[in-house]
Amino acid sequence: MGQLVSIVVPNHNGARTLPQCLSALSAQTHPDLEVIVSDDGSTDDSVAVARAHGAHVVATGVNGGCGVARNAGRARARGDVIFYVDSDVALAPDAVATAVRILEAEPDTGAVCGIQDPEPLVEPTLIAQYRGLQYHYWSLSSQGTVSFLFPSLCAIPAKVHDEIGGFNPRLKQTEEVDFGHRLSRHYRLRLTPEVRGKHAHDRRLKVLLRKLFHRARLRIPLYARSRHFATGFETRERAWASLAAAASIPAFAAAFAGPWGLLAPGLLIAASIAGDRGMYGFVRQQRGPAFTVFFAGVHYLVNLTIVVGAVAGVTQWTTSRAFRRLYEQPATP
Repeated sequence: MGQLVSIVVPNHNGARTLPQCLSALSAQTHPDLEVIVSDDGSTDDSVAVARAHGAHVVATGVNGGCGVARNAGRARARGDVIFYVDSDVALAPDAVATAVRILEAEPDTGAVCGIQDPEPLVEPTLIAQYRGLQYHYWSLSSQGTVSFLFPSLCAIPAKVHDEIGGFNPRLKQTEEVDFGHRLSRHYRLRLTPEVRGKHAHDRRLKVLLRKLFHRARLRIPLYARSRHFATGFETRERAWASLAAAASIPAFAAAFAGPWGLLAPGLLIAASIAGDRGMYGFVRQQRGPAFTVFFAGVHYLVNLTIVVGAVAGVTQWTTSRAFRRLYEQPATP
């Protein structure tokens, strides 16, 4: 008999995508599974959907965030391996079996995280298509050893999880960065395209930008303490690309000096694109030149949002002692 895998599905008002998520779990090739839906204060039909699919349901009672929900599910889990999958993700049929195989073959690996397909799970709006391609490429280019968790689909041996502790319940948006930071001090954290799934990405630009703003802002206290970026998405080239995009805004003032005044902002935007040229080449190959132009426009706004979020985080870090200590509290076991 193989290892028992406890699949923990943190959920808040996910009734729209939870059926696809749970159906994909029923189709897994790994034979020994228990499925736990950790409901984080949903007000929709999520709990009824989960029970109709035969999942165990754990309720947090309040909307405490993904970290709180994952901790509640972990407390109920009996498996040798804990596999986290978000309620808006549908795993490929071999995802669990592949993750277990990798963990068995690599004892020094403390977590195996998968990569989301470029196509959105449902309702592929233009923004969802942008996010699917962007997130897929950034994940694919980061494959290998990383230092923060990709918790939308990842497997962790239960004994490693117990050693590292749980997710910090005080954190929202960055609990996975904190968890991965702690885990990667002792174990390898692996990101691989061998473990796959489809994700229902954000459908509206406003929602996506708000999320990215707060993720950039809330990373500042952790990076200020560790004095380096996490290994993964945050490459030096992408940081410069974001700064170049932000610098193009004041440079547009030079346009009042005449046509040559557009040269400076144009060069900065070109530098921003060059900082992640592999991504734009990938998008052009997948979707053609017209969509690539749209993609570049959205990503320009994303770069601006990241810089504004980082500036807000630095400002808050310099003025708030509580913000500077955001990551000092130990996670709840």
